Amino acid sequence: MSKDQAIGGAILAVCVIVAIIYAVIVIIPVPVNNLLGTPIKADVGNTVRIYAVLIPVFIAFIAILLIGAWIGWTMATTPPPKPIEEITTEMEEKKEEAPAETSAEAPASAAPEKKKK
Repeated sequence: MSKDQAIGGAILAVCVIVAIIYAVIVIIPVPVNNLLGTPIKADVGNTVRIYAVLIPVFIAFIAILLIGAWIGWTMATTPPPKPIEEITTEMEEKKEEAPAETSAEAPASAAPEKKKK
């Protein structure tokens, strides 16, 4: 097993464990509250469910905003590309130079390639 496969397996295991724990907290919050030893209130199930949804949504929202900020920073600090006209003229110049170079080199390079039978 390679290092990448081991890391992938670890990520998979952590995600599955977190998903199971999250599902248990959302589906049956009162037993989880009893396991943690916190005092039981009448609406403890609703409170735990609210925080179980609120925290991941908050984290996802902040993560999306950070990704957007990173994209904005990258776009703001990247220099603009060359105009297409400039790129096409460079390509045309290279095409014009290439046949001249190959025609001068062709006789010299063609001789060694031929094999006598």
